Amino acid sequence: MNDSSTSGELADSLRALVSRLSPGDRLPSSRELIKEYRVGPATVARAIAALAAEGAVVTRPGSGTFAAERGRLRGEADGSGTDTDWQTVALTDRAVDTHLIADPLGPPPAGTITMDGGYVHRSLQPTRTLSAALARAARRPDAWDRAPAGGLMALRTVFARIVGGSVAAQDVLVTAGGQSALSIAFRAIAGPGSPVLVESPTYPRALAAARAAGLRPVPVPLDADGLRPDMLADAFAMTGARLLYCQPAFQNPTGTVLAPERRAQILDVARASGAFVLEDDFARHLGHGGAVPRPLVADDRDGTVVHVTSLTKPAAPSLRIGALVARGPVMERMRAVRLVDDFFVTRPLQEAALEVLSSPSWDRHVRSLGTELRERCAVLAAAITREIPGATLAGLPTGGLHLWVRLPPGVDDTVLTSAARQRGVAVSVGSRYFATEPPAAHLRVGFAATADHAELTEGARRLGVALADLGPKEGGPGGR
Repeated sequence: MNDSSTSGELADSLRALVSRLSPGDRLPSSRELIKEYRVGPATVARAIAALAAEGAVVTRPGSGTFAAERGRLRGEADGSGTDTDWQTVALTDRAVDTHLIADPLGPPPAGTITMDGGYVHRSLQPTRTLSAALARAARRPDAWDRAPAGGLMALRTVFARIVGGSVAAQDVLVTAGGQSALSIAFRAIAGPGSPVLVESPTYPRALAAARAAGLRPVPVPLDADGLRPDMLADAFAMTGARLLYCQPAFQNPTGTVLAPERRAQILDVARASGAFVLEDDFARHLGHGGAVPRPLVADDRDGTVVHVTSLTKPAAPSLRIGALVARGPVMERMRAVRLVDDFFVTRPLQEAALEVLSSPSWDRHVRSLGTELRERCAVLAAAITREIPGATLAGLPTGGLHLWVRLPPGVDDTVLTSAARQRGVAVSVGSRYFATEPPAAHLRVGFAATADHAELTEGARRLGVALADLGPKEGGPGGR
């Protein structure tokens, strides 16, 4: 096999090899494959990533790549003798696209430094406060009674107070986390086939939720000051969209904050277009110690803004409590959607969330979390600058959980992500964050999901080694 051979050809050769191996048998090392097939490291990385996505092999950092347990082939019966091929016709074209949120490499093996997650490490979670609150909530006489469809009034009041402005409890709908809130809002506000304007780049799970609702995401560029109002006006005019999805505070993935002078401009452009603004305020409690910008909805007088907030990211993954804030018929529509979906959010979890938010320990937790996030952010930024020459950071964020890293010219972010996984560090490929073609290769690298600062430094070192392994011809600095 010569240098022009594709990763697809190598993958075919490796499939034939795997078919002759027993589950658990080790494949030749990357170095051995490079020598035997006369290809570059990136070609090997692509081929192994393809086989891992198919479930044919399992990679274990520091140990190698192994033949996986063999499951049934696609198209075969499910093991019970049932032929389900008829479902392909019956389901038509209503598939839900999850490629932006599913990891093609599968769960990272043990020992992998996790820098691709969207939650804080267990050591940063208020676990004692959460456990005590849930235990008290479960002991209440009415703990297992049906909860109001809109949420407990006391919890809605607390959310209204957090948002501020003239928002009242009746403007709040409690949801099962932020993702549920996004799904409800997208389905309630816009009809299937409609365009929805989104920041570029933006949150992949929002793109997935919009597409699952039948909407067509249309990207609007960001700069260092956030969403560009001039481009937004053009996008509304060209598409006729009636909905904008945005993250004005500590945007995911870039960390940018919408500049003060643009806040009113964004709302004015939306009002002039007769459109809603879906404000994702996921990072309300993830500031790094400085001032957190006021929510757009707090200054909205016309019902333009539909606000999403959540307790999950600053607390723990399983505290699936969030809220939608809106005024007017749009709130009634969203209440109807949630009523059809699941009636209400489980009462004990709402009671526990209320206890947590009402406790003085919550404010202490938010302050200490902010301090730790600021320190981790600085440690990781310094490590990336040191270990990946030529990489560019999109500024040092003042809130949130991630750094947005532009890779050196010629680097393939998908290849590097796969190579990094083999080196024992998991990062997020940047192309997932764009609704259309990305303008350059990026990575989103998190600093909140690791155990400590030492893991951040080691993770950056492994990422740098993975990049160096690729070399100039296969996606490293100076490559095509």
